[in-house]
Amino acid sequence: MITITRKLEFDAGHRIPDHRSQCRNLHGHRYVLEITLMGEMKREEGAFDNGMVMDFADVKALANEHLVSMWDHAFIVYQGDIEVRNFLTSLKDHKTVVLDCIPTVENLANIAFKMLVGIFDAYYGSNLCLTHVRLYETPNCWADVKS
Repeated sequence: MITITRKLEFDAGHRIPDHRSQCRNLHGHRYVLEITLMGEMKREEGAFDNGMVMDFADVKALANEHLVSMWDHAFIVYQGDIEVRNFLTSLKDHKTVVLDCIPTVENLANIAFKMLVGIFDAYYGSNLCLTHVRLYETPNCWADVKS
């Protein structure tokens, strides 16, 4: 088995309502998402993905379709953060993602893993599985979720 990792980036806003420092304020991040898959290399002469676990372009397309496009340039807000939810609702056509948990990097990484875990094996067969998601909130801070 071989692992491959694809990195994607997106921008999103959030806040941590009860945080003791600046993170309680509305702010944004340039998130970096790393998706690690494990599988067997395809061995089929003439196939576009011969010698690959999965084409990196396909990893990107699936991750964009099922996660990144929903979160990119959105404000990710906790459903219990009523004041901010009301404010965001007042903005016409604002892209808002409402979660049932506080949007810490730990929670976002866990949600990302859960959203993506069945996508790649459903697309590519049982010889491929998501083994690791790493989400960077800043270049120095990240969370990991492993299968």
